[in-house]
Amino acid sequence: MSVPSNVQRFEALLYASLMLDALSVAVQDRTPNAEMTEQMIMMATLLAGGMIVLLVYFVWLAARWRKNWPRWVLAAALALSVISLGQIIGEKGLELDGVIEIVSCVLTAMGLYFSFTGDAQGWFNA
Repeated sequence: MSVPSNVQRFEALLYASLMLDALSVAVQDRTPNAEMTEQMIMMATLLAGGMIVLLVYFVWLAARWRKNWPRWVLAAALALSVISLGQIIGEKGLELDGVIEIVSCVLTAMGLYFSFTGDAQGWFNA
């Protein structure tokens, strides 16, 4: 059975979003200060990288193994990302990593939309 086109779009858009997330982590300000030590910055960077790898696995599970629950986890992660992004933009203003995150959130939202519509319906197992 071939993969439906909406599932292919979902997969491509979410992988593109996760690549942008990796780029965003790469361009973040890593200057140590009174609030963030070098060790804290390193740990935050490693956690972000680990989270990206985990989300790649969830996209793969959903698109290739037809699992339904990873789509819902990805949707929840998107909601948390939007909330977090709003708080960061409120504090720091719109910086390069914030712009990249906005584009990433839009791509994720579009990909999730495709995963719930059109020929993707019925593809995912419960």
